[in-house]
Amino acid sequence: MNQSNPDPAWSLGTDDEFVLEDDDTFGLGEIEGGELPPFDDAIAQPAANDAATSLEAPISADAYGLSAPIVATPLLPREMGVVTEQPVPRITIHAVCDRPEIADMFAGITSDRRMARAEISVEGGGIEAAIVRFASQASPNLLVIDSMQQGPMMLQSLDRLAEVIEQGTKVVIIGAVNDIALFRELMARGVSEYIVPPIQALDLIRTICGLYVNPDKPFAGRVVAVIGARGGIGASTISHNLAWSIAERQESSATLLDLDLSFGTAALDFNQDPQQSIADALMAPDRVDDVFLERVMTKQTQRLQMLTAPATLEREFELDSQSFEMVIDRVRRTSPYVVLDLPHVWTSWVKQTLLSADDAIIVAGPDLASLRNTKNIIDLLKAMRPYDSPPTVVLSMVGVPKRPEIPFKDFAEALGVEPIASFPFDPRSMAWPRTMAR
Repeated sequence: MNQSNPDPAWSLGTDDEFVLEDDDTFGLGEIEGGELPPFDDAIAQPAANDAATSLEAPISADAYGLSAPIVATPLLPREMGVVTEQPVPRITIHAVCDRPEIADMFAGITSDRRMARAEISVEGGGIEAAIVRFASQASPNLLVIDSMQQGPMMLQSLDRLAEVIEQGTKVVIIGAVNDIALFRELMARGVSEYIVPPIQALDLIRTICGLYVNPDKPFAGRVVAVIGARGGIGASTISHNLAWSIAERQESSATLLDLDLSFGTAALDFNQDPQQSIADALMAPDRVDDVFLERVMTKQTQRLQMLTAPATLEREFELDSQSFEMVIDRVRRTSPYVVLDLPHVWTSWVKQTLLSADDAIIVAGPDLASLRNTKNIIDLLKAMRPYDSPPTVVLSMVGVPKRPEIPFKDFAEALGVEPIASFPFDPRSMAWPRTMAR
């Protein structure tokens, strides 16, 4: 099999492509309407004297989520922009490796959140091992080959592999040399990607994720999860204002999901009284499509929409992680940014939602309980998301009168992470308006 044969016996990843199910449609791309603007460079920073930073502009007494935000500066760093690697669908991936270090790297990425749906196996032996295995076993959806072979020797081995591997299998090769002629031969044979070390684990993850972008539905927005280190620290206020700031100050469409089903405050903060809530979506996640979302979404501004919580004790919600995952996945197909307001509880779905988000923001107070809980959350995320950026920490309710608190510098040193913003306790900006129009 060579370039003179335009119809090779194996045309890997060209004819019988792996078909994505509807709930497995992920990808990168631009949403209709053009590219999204980057975040502002200005990020709230703690003052040098450890005092709380001031907000960008004074806040009126009626600004508590009713007509304008109380957080004036976005909390997301610029590099958290639009592009993100989406999870791979439910596929089988097999890796055959000549080099132990590549095998170790591949084994390490099996725990990454983007690879969670895939069934992954790793063995040594390179191309020869693949030939032996798939002569008697069904081929995987994706075969990753780490090989030290070069030039004609590699091509001959791949021709032998083509005799036993099923058509439609995608193949990624991690080679030994940067050879443009070899690269062209591999592409002619239907190989999906050819990578040459040095490579990082994240490079391998991005390569695999990129193979399963659905060209018909390429868009998927970025999910930002906000959680409080303890109750009553202002995480909901910050998440609501973050969503508003992305939409109105960054002029990018954003969706806010209030996931505190029993006690959520998004509807109150934005002075809304929707007939339907996010519970309607979570109770029947398989029904959630663009038409369903259009019907249940509450539109706050031209760019900001939300799914509010029912905030009632009349019902008890016993939902599994998959229901939340399905709803969030469908919402992210329609919005460049999805901000999750997570409740201060620790359940399997909260943990999984936090681990699956593209970015995590922890809202803490300058107190011992917040310090302990923030450290625990950071340690968990770092351990279970080794290839993601670390979570962002925000200090809230700084400077409450007559309450002892940990100074900013000491908090940062004990935590090992410097909070990117510090918001002062300011009851005037939180004053409830005398009248509340419905």
